[in-house]
Amino acid sequence: MPSSPARLDDAALAQLFSEARTFNYFLDKPVATETLLEAARLAEFGPTEANTLPGRFLVLTSPEAKAKIGPLMSGNNQAKTVAAPAVIVAAYDIEFYEHLPKTFPHVDARSWYVGSDESAKKWSAERSAALQIGYLIMALRSLGLDCGPMGGFDAKGIDAAFFAGTTWRSFVVINVGYGDRSKLRPRNPRLDIDEFVKII
Repeated sequence: MPSSPARLDDAALAQLFSEARTFNYFLDKPVATETLLEAARLAEFGPTEANTLPGRFLVLTSPEAKAKIGPLMSGNNQAKTVAAPAVIVAAYDIEFYEHLPKTFPHVDARSWYVGSDESAKKWSAERSAALQIGYLIMALRSLGLDCGPMGGFDAKGIDAAFFAGTTWRSFVVINVGYGDRSKLRPRNPRLDIDEFVKII
């Protein structure tokens, strides 16, 4: 193994970034469970605060599960979620710190969070889960899949329907499959580099 990572080639960078798109429509092609699990495993290797790993992923592939979440999505998100080959409810575990003896064993990191107020624990969970969701999207793209992440949904309704009695809380819903490029609109503009990067 090389001492430092090699630069990815242009084709790989295009697949992950410059040619990747957010998809609303997918081809009628199933997504293998093994591929979804592989993506989740890859996403776990990205850095999080003190290796807290609060991200939790509920994968919906059955028609029954997608029909259950459909009415909890907002507006146009309902139909496209029910139609997607797979749906991932990306959540966070509000009691993520209970796993720290396993994931950050060299110090008593659990004590950093147990005494914190609920808003502080929620902030830590959301911040690192957001990172993990980004890693998950990149992992899915790297395995040849396309994604449609969404924030328009009834979070309390999803939590009641899927996470009742648990410490998981919904955060982002991601439709997953093989994107239908024939239904893509032109890419929206991006900022110029000097509008979002400053080097001092």
